[in-house]
Amino acid sequence: MDSIRDISTSTTRGGIVTRFIGDTAVEYSLLTDPTSLGERLQTLSSIANAIRELSIRGIGDVVVSPDRVTVIYDPLLIDCLTTFEARVHAALAQPQSPPTSGKLHDVPVRYGGESGPDFDAVCRAHAIDSKTLIQLHTEPEYVVTAIGFVPGFPYLEGLPKTLETPRLSTPRRRVPAGSVGIGGSQTGVYPFETPGGWHLIGRTDTTFFDPIHSPPALLQPGDRVRFYETNHVDPAPNHATTAEPKGTTPNYITILEPGLMTTVQDLGRSGFRASGVPSSGAADRVSAILANSILGNPENAAVLEYTLLGPTVHFKTDCFIAIAGATNNSLATLRPIRVRRGDTLHLGHVAKGCRGYLAVAGGFCVPLVLNSCSTYMPAKLGGHGGRSLQTGDQLAIGEPLVTSFSTTWSLANDVVPLPTSPCTLRILPEGPVSSAHRVMTSTPMNVTAQSDRMGIRFHGALPPLPATSLSRAVLPGTIQLPPDGKPILLLCDAQTIGGYPVLGQVIAADLPRAAQLRPGDTVCFSETTLADAHRLYRHQHDILATAQQGITHALGLAGKAE
Repeated sequence: MDSIRDISTSTTRGGIVTRFIGDTAVEYSLLTDPTSLGERLQTLSSIANAIRELSIRGIGDVVVSPDRVTVIYDPLLIDCLTTFEARVHAALAQPQSPPTSGKLHDVPVRYGGESGPDFDAVCRAHAIDSKTLIQLHTEPEYVVTAIGFVPGFPYLEGLPKTLETPRLSTPRRRVPAGSVGIGGSQTGVYPFETPGGWHLIGRTDTTFFDPIHSPPALLQPGDRVRFYETNHVDPAPNHATTAEPKGTTPNYITILEPGLMTTVQDLGRSGFRASGVPSSGAADRVSAILANSILGNPENAAVLEYTLLGPTVHFKTDCFIAIAGATNNSLATLRPIRVRRGDTLHLGHVAKGCRGYLAVAGGFCVPLVLNSCSTYMPAKLGGHGGRSLQTGDQLAIGEPLVTSFSTTWSLANDVVPLPTSPCTLRILPEGPVSSAHRVMTSTPMNVTAQSDRMGIRFHGALPPLPATSLSRAVLPGTIQLPPDGKPILLLCDAQTIGGYPVLGQVIAADLPRAAQLRPGDTVCFSETTLADAHRLYRHQHDILATAQQGITHALGLAGKAE
């Protein structure tokens, strides 16, 4: 990939603007916006379909948002970005078949009251009464321009200008499932309980996402939606999309104390961002991979991820385990550890870092949901019933690929160095240089206690950026700036589409380090280049590969010793 040094971060060809977003995504937008919404959606859908049909190795997702198409790629699998770009533009130059016309969906809504906590505020903001607001909101036939934010969330265009309402200055941490909201010039529905920054005017009982269906999202770009008022309340829908495993096998563990945010994770989901499904998976992928590699597991085997406080686990079988990521003063990490049937493991408080990973030889057995074991709690997807672990939960252990281990060796701690404070995160800035960019890259910022798997929130007050009128695809590493001026660094459970202005993108090589930041840590942001970002990502992969070679050698010696 030497030719990445020749790639400009923004080019225009054939009426299509190409722009690299961070070091793992490319955006394609139209140089001239079509006069009609339908024409724009047809053109964007044609671009997305043409790219998907190329089946280029390394492309993980193709996401349509209201005014652009975003392609997420793996820098390790794209041999040459110049060739990649040439293939994409050659495909886009060919005539494309227009997409089929979308379906019409009628959606009942209970407006105001407990169902719409911002209903009265929106009325006051526009100097209208409640009857007028409902009439204005139910008159249009909305067009679905994108699915994102959370699984199944529809971005709907067609909102009357008299109802356009700026997003909340500070997002709510929890929005009830089924809430109907207004954000800027768009309206939409929250399928699950999740954070959100839109004004909530009502609620619906319609199910917008079901992982059993294909595609899992009820609506698709180009579909049309009509809202109508109702006072009827359907029985509360069961939003659990993953059943809790029943029964046990001879080999399993029992959770005696769950710790903090202990979930089952693998390396995440790919290929479903177009339906609003984030990658999820281990926040610190490198540590999860090493924990599995130490035990001879596949890299993608299911592990337990815990945050700041680890679980207490009772073992119902003899087995080997490995711990990676955040360290504990009393437990060894990055090495095989033998446990016996009846043993109890107390992981306790972490001493350094934020997230630890517990792997077991054979991996944990949970059902695959959308091709992954990973837990995504907002949609109750994957893992153990789509939730964090609780006291009494039992997890089955699979058959190990390696059964003989030497416990006299360990990996060096510097294979996966945990962040120090201050910690430097390298970014690829986005947009014209602003006072917010200058302050962010010159002023250390502290991590707040409101951080989680969706994102890291920072103390501070950066100068505002111009508000964006349309939402766009975002991904792990995106730095958003809400109107309150406190930046948010998105992580693995973050939304797939967002509407806040973007300052830049933390490079992929630094995301494992970012996942280990804990409340109170200090972060310094430093700008880098696309070429250096790809070089650093390959270097990180090479270090990991070298460590895995050493592990393979150690496992081989252990087998011979037996």
